[in-house]
Amino acid sequence: MDNDHSLFREVYRDYVGPIRAYLARRVPFGEVEDLAADVFAVAWKKRASVTPGEELPWLYRIASFVVANYRRKERHRLDVLWLFHEPDTAPAADSFLETDPDLANAWKRLTSAQQELLALVIVEGLALRDVALVMGTTPNALSIRLHRAKKQLAEGLTKLQGERLSSEGT
Repeated sequence: MDNDHSLFREVYRDYVGPIRAYLARRVPFGEVEDLAADVFAVAWKKRASVTPGEELPWLYRIASFVVANYRRKERHRLDVLWLFHEPDTAPAADSFLETDPDLANAWKRLTSAQQELLALVIVEGLALRDVALVMGTTPNALSIRLHRAKKQLAEGLTKLQGERLSSEGT
């Protein structure tokens, strides 16, 4: 992106929806608009660093840093009343796990990086090339990580289902 305000407005218009959705799956609903504004404020400042055609994964990467900063700040703000408050959030990126306890348990055994990778590919529907930009790595390295994450998830699921079947059989 160059200094052209209209080009930036176009990028904003095209990608604010997916960025809001990404944020809504990771932070309380009431924080989405402010954090989306933060993402685009950072994007405006760093607009010269984006490669044309890679705006969305670049914005996802910025959003991941904004979410990490938000979570870090939130941990410091917790007080006793917050512990008793039910947060108003949108469904998490891994909410699809609620219907299958074995899948949920296998998912929990993955590292947070593996969970984020699978969520970006499966839930967000990003292409591997774009996820590589989000996660700051090469598509080849990411392809290997994705294969390992899928394999570990499948093995964990198979193991848990085997354990369940053997306990039901006794």
